[in-house]
Amino acid sequence: MPTVLLLGAGSDMAVAIARRFAAAQYNVQLAGRQPAALQPLQQDLQVRYGITATVHAFDATAYDTHAAFYAALSVQPDITVCAFGYLGDQEQAQENWAETARILDANFTGAVSILNVVANAYEAGKAGTIVGISSVAGERGRQSNYIYGSAKAGFTAYLSGLRNRLFRSGVHVMSVLPGFVNTAMTQHLTLPPLLTAQPELVANAVFKAVQRKKNVLFVKWPWKYIMLIIKLIPEFIFKKLRL
Repeated sequence: MPTVLLLGAGSDMAVAIARRFAAAQYNVQLAGRQPAALQPLQQDLQVRYGITATVHAFDATAYDTHAAFYAALSVQPDITVCAFGYLGDQEQAQENWAETARILDANFTGAVSILNVVANAYEAGKAGTIVGISSVAGERGRQSNYIYGSAKAGFTAYLSGLRNRLFRSGVHVMSVLPGFVNTAMTQHLTLPPLLTAQPELVANAVFKAVQRKKNVLFVKWPWKYIMLIIKLIPEFIFKKLRL
């Protein structure tokens, strides 16, 4: 059976992705800061789908542990999904560096650290798939969430460069821009229903896009054109908008 590694496996999107791949008979490696909390999911996946699921302790901000974490996996995953992130509080981050650092570390630095390790292993083996969950917020900075958006912009650029680097080694890198998703991270927000995806929709879209080797995935197609329009607004107009 092929194997998929979920980094940040406790998130709503990661749980849904784990279930979708398990249903397709992938073994699943669940990695997160609270491995004990992942054990019920591990057991459910094994009983429900008859696959092997394992749990692993992983802290995205413990950079010096990432190489050892990956080396300790009993099986090198065929697919690695980077699903962790932190929306944070924009206003708090403007006043408190600790909040800014948490946003940057969770959405960019930690992802780059672990995916550098994964990329090197995949490049050496000339096979593998990396899936990074980024955000449409990174397509253009807006006053309401520009610190989170800038971290995701960096992550999107990183994935693009990684895709360019690894293509000749037979390694596939996919950037996922889900748009609004109904998760615990966004439960305090009022989201437009037509532009908001459920985690299960994200999971199904990711699974299908991996099979098709898509480069960039907008989970709900209107987001591709919404962000194109936003990016085309001239700066002298854009800077006056309240977004």
